Amino acid sequence: MNIFSLDTLSIAKNLLGYTFIHESVEGKTAGIIVETEAYLQDDPACHAYRKKSVRNAPMFGKAGTIYVYQIYGMHFCVNISTNQEDIGEAVLIRALEPTEGLDLMEERRLKHSKLTQMKPKDLCSGPGKLVQAMGINKNMNDWHILDSGLKIIPPKIQIADSDIITTVRIGITQGADLPYRFYIKENKFVSKL
Repeated sequence: MNIFSLDTLSIAKNLLGYTFIHESVEGKTAGIIVETEAYLQDDPACHAYRKKSVRNAPMFGKAGTIYVYQIYGMHFCVNISTNQEDIGEAVLIRALEPTEGLDLMEERRLKHSKLTQMKPKDLCSGPGKLVQAMGINKNMNDWHILDSGLKIIPPKIQIADSDIITTVRIGITQGADLPYRFYIKENKFVSKL
């Protein structure tokens, strides 16, 4: 099954369990996607809600286009565009369970922290943290997940519906009541329970 043939909410849910990989000159980092949020074009919290702009253009690209943007003037987030071209929708990757390159992830995260060491659960337990740990930057905006240094690999076994929690998104004010956030139940790497 091509995950990008699904609707945005289904993609957000089905990405749980996929492995997200970044192969860079520094080394390979990877983690299992344990938390996502969907952003639909008719959703007031979606960057594409009003219209297409230079900033949100990757959301309107071919499904699988990477959308990297800055929030609060300091943190970056990574999304994967969904739906058809010219429909601005995407899935925010909110948290990963680190599986490969943990030392490199820690090194990258410590550059943005006053800490001297970090627990594995603190490496990618939030959208800004995982971007730092994975070495994702604004230059990757408009890359494509199927033909770049960023990749996703499907799980050997799909996460069961009974192991997925569906709830409202966090950290937003508009559209905060929409049940567009998905995470793996009882996973300690989720951003906030």
